[in-house]
Amino acid sequence: QGQLVESGGGLVQAGGSLRLTCAASEYAFKSYYKYWFRQAVGKEREFIAAINWSSDTTHYADSVKGRFTISRDNAKNTVYLQMDNLKPDDTAYYYCAAKSTTTAMLDTTRIQYWGQGTQVTVSS
Repeated sequence: QGQLVESGGGLVQAGGSLRLTCAASEYAFKSYYKYWFRQAVGKEREFIAAINWSSDTTHYADSVKGRFTISRDNAKNTVYLQMDNLKPDDTAYYYCAAKSTTTAMLDTTRIQYWGQGTQVTVSS
């Protein structure tokens, strides 16, 4: 069973930046769609960003568009989330996820693999 392991979370002041990293252990994940989600305390898990294998297609939630950037390095089987101009509302547990390309990229109900998550806290 493949694994996704996130890192890079932490505490940052509003306006600061963090880069999250998600390393995949399964070779098959290299061609998968990759995602970032987040979940704040008391709220439902929220889609943040998605990227396809060739990195020529990305999608973002409106709440992070223009501030966050998803990217991937297939040689390293790793996906990144660069988060700039962070706000206190970005405080949440951040998860990476992966899904095979047999279903539509934005069909997030079919996601097959999840990481354990990493905490991001933005202070005001």
